[in-house]
Parts: sequence; structure tokens; C-alpha cells
Amino acid sequence: MRTQMQNTKCAALLIVALLATPLFARSDTPGSGHWVSAWSTAVHAPLPFPGLPPSPTFENQTVRMVVKPTIGGERIRVRFSNAFGTTALNISSAHVALSAKGAAIVPDSDHALTFGGRPSVSVPPGAPILSDPVDLKLVPFAELAVSIYLPEKTASATVHFWAQHDSYISEAGDFTGKPDIPNAITKMSWYFLADVEVWAPDPTAATVTLGDSITDGVGAKQGTYSDWPDLLADRLAKAQAGSTLSVVNEGIGGNRILHDGAGVNALNRFDRDVLAQPGVANLIVLEGINDIGWPHMKPRLPNGTVLKDLPFTHEVVSAEDLIMGLRQIVDRAHQHGIRVFGATLTPYEGADYYSDDGEAERQAVNQWIRTGGAFDGVFDFDAAVRDPQHPSRFREEFQSGDHLHPSAAGYKAMADAVDLAILNQSRATGK
Repeated sequence: MRTQMQNTKCAALLIVALLATPLFARSDTPGSGHWVSAWSTAVHAPLPFPGLPPSPTFENQTVRMVVKPTIGGERIRVRFSNAFGTTALNISSAHVALSAKGAAIVPDSDHALTFGGRPSVSVPPGAPILSDPVDLKLVPFAELAVSIYLPEKTASATVHFWAQHDSYISEAGDFTGKPDIPNAITKMSWYFLADVEVWAPDPTAATVTLGDSITDGVGAKQGTYSDWPDLLADRLAKAQAGSTLSVVNEGIGGNRILHDGAGVNALNRFDRDVLAQPGVANLIVLEGINDIGWPHMKPRLPNGTVLKDLPFTHEVVSAEDLIMGLRQIVDRAHQHGIRVFGATLTPYEGADYYSDDGEAERQAVNQWIRTGGAFDGVFDFDAAVRDPQHPSRFREEFQSGDHLHPSAAGYKAMADAVDLAILNQSRATGK
């Protein structure tokens, strides 16, 4: 009987030992660092608004996209997304390389991406996919080219419309590993690309900026990286050589907190665009002006005809509604140990969708952001860009012409209003 009990005990210990032993060797040594989002964008379905060009369909074509990570590292991996696809996304080949001029890459830096050791992948509808890590020395702010080959007819169901750099679409063929893409068509959008992550020491962390077009960078010249999140990253790097804090831009032009339209609403996309980012320590929220303004918008067709009876005409929100939505964002971030900073809503008198009622709402929301105590800190973008003689309007040199979106100078004033010392108090340690 004793022998049987001893055998049973030995068998149990053996099972425990087997369960505790990994079947595959880890590629990353525990405690040596963690993955941190170095660049990211908020993906969405193609925007359904009149006057915008249709989102392209690819077939037997390569798409090369250029991004600018704000921290560096020596190992990277890439996240693709089929979040809004209704069929599988079939990527036959994917490469990453340092970007050169235009569609060209630095040839010696080219690396094929694999997925579970395989060169191709089928991404299920609604899902993201991470590549295997590759060894590639990436310095902060070096432009990176990510290329994918789509052999089958593929609708661009998951995009980011307002890219900060041209993307290049090839003629027929797989050009993912080629040093250049001749005769490429250019588009100012990213397709199926969501995130570039670097393996970094534990003190390194990410700051996510969640917002609408004013975070996305509308009003600044594309390709200049003069949106406020990129300028903030530049400030961090200059203030602290070898900055250990990335800034990733999760703005979508036209986005709202409480209603869909340009992308799903912020409460819906929060988990994907904030919580799913690796290594997040800080969140800066600048959103709500579209919730206020969209019900008053009068969009026009190219011939000047004003569109009427649009769905968002009836999607009126109050200041209390917006405060509730912002509280939800704060509480959900705090549950995951992320510090949240509120940015005040910038002026908009003179914009097409301005109203006196909306201005009163903006002032009420800003008063709560400043004094409500919900946030871990406040960055007063409103005070940074408003006209002291007319506080409901931008200073003239800080607006881009539509009285809603900042100019490059306005974006710089916003980035300069961020207290770097507060951001640098946060560091992810293994998240």
C-alpha cells in the first residue's frame, strides 16, 4: 500500500514538474526587459463620408508603409490588424527595413517577418496578429518601412486614413524585400498596420495620446511630424538623452467619445487602442470637441450643396454626458495601473460647427478637467493656444485656417504645455 502511495506521489510530482517546464524556450529572458510600443496608430474602418476617395482594393500588390518610432531598440516586432475585416486577411510576405528616400529602403537592413516561424499568415476577421521578433537596430525617430504582399483580392477594410507619411502601392508583384518599388502609387493612409514594438529595458514605457483630429495632426503638413504627440516625443528626447518614454498617437480624425462616426467611439476602442499597447504607463486624453460640434455640422458636397438630416444631427450630448465618458476612460485606465492626464479642449469659434451652446459645454467640460480631481494631472492646451482677448478663439497664428485645427505653431504650443517631469514619473515595470 505504501509503495502504491509513493508511486502516486511521484507521478503527481512529475506532472507538476512537466507543467512547470515550458515546452518551448522563450526568446526573451525574464527580467531582462519588456515589449514597449514605439509607434502605433488607431485603426478604423474606411471613413464613409461624402467627398473622400474610396479606400483601395489590393490584388497581387505590395504595400510599403513608412512610420517613425519615437524610441529605439535592437529587437522589434510588428502588429498587424484585421479589426474591421469580415473575411480573413492573407499576408503572403511581410518585411521590415530602415526607410530611405521615397519608397526605397536601406537594403542591408531588410528583414523578412515570420509568424510562428512561417513567412505567411492568415489573420482572422476582427483579430490582430503579432510577428515573431527580429534583430534590427533601430535608433529613435529613424523612419521604418513595413511592407506586406497581398496576393489575393483584398479590400482595405482596416486602415488609418490620416497617415503622417506616404504609403507606396506597387504594380503587380511581391516587392516586400526589394530595395525600391518602381512606379508606385502613393496614398496618405496606413493599411492593416497597427503597432511597432521594441524590446526595451524595464524602465522604458509608453505614453498613449488618445484623441481626434487634433491629436491625429490635421492642420499640420503631412510628412513633417509636426503634430503635438510627435513634438512632445521630440521634447522628451531632447530633455533626456536616450529617452525611455515613447509617445504613440491614437488619434482618429473626426472621432468622438460617445458616438461612432469616424471610427468607433472612444469608449469602444479604448481596450484596443490603449490597454492592448505594451508597456503603457501614461495616457493623455484630448477628446470631446466633435461630440459637441458634430450635431451642428453642415457638411457640403463638392458642388456646395449642404447635406441635411444627417444621423449625427440628433446625437446631441451635454457637458454632463462628456464628463461621464471621460470618467469611464480614467477609471478603466486606473484599473490597469495607467496614469491619466486630461487635456483641456481647444477653442473652436469660427469653425463650421461652432455654436454658443457648444461653447458653454466646452467651458463646462474644461472647468471639470481642471478642477474635478479625476485626472492624475492636467495639461491646459486651451490656455496654451487661445486668444487672450477672445478666449473662445485660437490665437490667429496658432490656427491652420479653419479655426478648429492648430497650425504647426499651435501644435508646438500644445506640446510645450505638457509637464515633462510629471510624465517622467511614470515607468512601466513589466506590464
